[in-house]
Amino acid sequence: MKMYIKITLESDVTFARGEGVAGLVDEEVEYDPETGLPFLRGRVLKGLLVEECANIFYALEKQNSKALIRLRKAAHFLFGQPGSTLIDDAKIRVGSAMLPEDLRITVKKYVKSKKISPSEILESLTAIRRQTAIDEKTGTPEEGSLRSMRVILRDTIFYSELDFEEIPSIDAKALLAACILSLRRAGLGRNRGRGRLQARLLDENKKDITEECFQHFCGLVRGEIE
Repeated sequence: MKMYIKITLESDVTFARGEGVAGLVDEEVEYDPETGLPFLRGRVLKGLLVEECANIFYALEKQNSKALIRLRKAAHFLFGQPGSTLIDDAKIRVGSAMLPEDLRITVKKYVKSKKISPSEILESLTAIRRQTAIDEKTGTPEEGSLRSMRVILRDTIFYSELDFEEIPSIDAKALLAACILSLRRAGLGRNRGRGRLQARLLDENKKDITEECFQHFCGLVRGEIE
């Protein structure tokens, strides 16, 4: 069974690859070298969802929620457990978040025919931002602190394919929707207010099912669903 996560960037974002390009940028984004199209790695996206799941559980534990037993079972299904065996492993595979398929096909066709280069594609979807640290005492830029980073431009849309080994329960879909709704930032500097985004859960036909699944989550938390 397949589902999807749709990610819409609400601000410029750097899905950093952990290194720069000498003489150009200190922080480069992840992108496909064959097409120049940026993307977010699936393992990074899954890590963000796991982090949001942990935050949700922390809040529910503070409230001694009765929904925790069912939701922990759902979390085990979705994300597995650290150090688990293959039998206990996660039942979901989170694919890399990429630009829409029709766009990727078109770009690949034009690059292959040499009508456009991967670097031109990358430059059309990104920009380079520069910043410098400010000395708190003097209010002046700190010497040697100028850094540059490539950012993916706001309003860019990505899709991540979710592959399930087993059909997820309504509880699992409800928890997944809650984690996806909680995901508000990603990329470099997300803990400093950068990388705003909106994420939604789509079914196999790419119909948005976020709200209906989240309502089930709310019903569990409120004790309205047995």
